Amino acid sequence: MLKTKLLHPEILSALGKAGHGSQVLIADGNYPFVTGSHASAQRVYLNLTPGIVSATDVLRAVVESIPIENVAVMVPESGEEPAIFAEFRALLPQTLKLQPLNRSAFYDAARHPNTALVIATGEERIFANILLTIGVVSLRASGDAQHK
Repeated sequence: MLKTKLLHPEILSALGKAGHGSQVLIADGNYPFVTGSHASAQRVYLNLTPGIVSATDVLRAVVESIPIENVAVMVPESGEEPAIFAEFRALLPQTLKLQPLNRSAFYDAARHPNTALVIATGEERIFANILLTIGVVSLRASGDAQHK
């Protein structure tokens, strides 16, 4: 039995196969999961019904399982910041800043071959897409892992 909050076997497998620089896309219910990401990315569909599972539920579980070095978000053409961004910030380490990308740039980033995992959610809020870049774990001589 695992001691982490993240228990989903497919997500754990994909994260275990990913490494430094790999990307994880957590996408809202409107996102084009297949055409808006790289063909080799593993896809996990958690979009059971509208509103379940939310993007923030998934982010909460994933952020505790991997080191994150960069975070990109999709912003509307108006430049207005969607309300969900405040929730994203509350779940992420304080040292991380959200990198805003317009829709086209976000799709380009998500279609990059480094995108290892796409998690489809039932998130109903628009622009609730977040692209995480996996950081590194430094192993100390004592065997303790330290996340960067």
